[in-house]
Amino acid sequence: MVSDDSLVSRLASDRARVDDRLEALFAERLAPAPRLEAAMRHGLLVGGKRLRPVLVYAAGRALGAADDDLDAPAMALELIHAYSLVHDDLPAMDDDDLRRGQPTVHRAYDEATAILAGDALQALAFEVLARASHPRLAALVATLADAAGRDGMVAGQALDLAAVGGHPDVAALAAMHGHKTGALIRAAVRLGGLVAVDEADPRLAALDVYADAIGLAFQIHDDVLDVTGDTATLGKTSGADAARAKPTYPSLLGLEGACRRADELVETAVAALAPLGADATPLAGLAHYMIERDY
Repeated sequence: MVSDDSLVSRLASDRARVDDRLEALFAERLAPAPRLEAAMRHGLLVGGKRLRPVLVYAAGRALGAADDDLDAPAMALELIHAYSLVHDDLPAMDDDDLRRGQPTVHRAYDEATAILAGDALQALAFEVLARASHPRLAALVATLADAAGRDGMVAGQALDLAAVGGHPDVAALAAMHGHKTGALIRAAVRLGGLVAVDEADPRLAALDVYADAIGLAFQIHDDVLDVTGDTATLGKTSGADAARAKPTYPSLLGLEGACRRADELVETAVAALAPLGADATPLAGLAHYMIERDY
């Protein structure tokens, strides 16, 4: 297993790398709508763990990809994630006032600007990816679109809204989160892999299993933190899920049961990496780190 110090250093380096490249998207640019541009920056560049870009880099390196070739998909994933958070925080959705310890975009600006900022971030994600030069560019774009749209994250958000006040079972909750949270995490791992190898490479299937497991584990852990964390630590309002009567893993399994399920999923994820050998050691370390260190 990779050492904690080595993993922490690698995570910091990858976050700094993608942050530099995202910041460059706004540098030396004469924006036609400065308020929109400022709102986009607020939603994208004010904090963030950059989990999805980190996964792009880790998966790509495990199969031999160069960092320079991984930058575009890493940026594209974070742009999609940022747009989803801007829209998710809106009053018509989850109605949140805080994100990453800062006012949400619709609070810092206004609702209409927040909607437009999310729209623009989504379009920018595909622009960044489409401008990359890669022999499997079509597969990369299709992967991102599938994960972000009606069969992925947006479907998950619709299911989440429909579940408020309801009583889904664990299987239904897992299916919803498999779309809302899991889709972009699966896409991050798959995009990294696709940069390195062809779609028929069997190692991509192993990465898919890994990504499915860590995506659900990450969501369960997020549900647990909503109960056990505080607003200052989380950077968003704690207890918000319970206040909105949203079904969560702790509400269905209890805190201990939810934590146990997350641990089981991490072990499933790590086991799936066996076909990649030692090259997947950072991915295995990241799976544990996400749950054990509140990443």
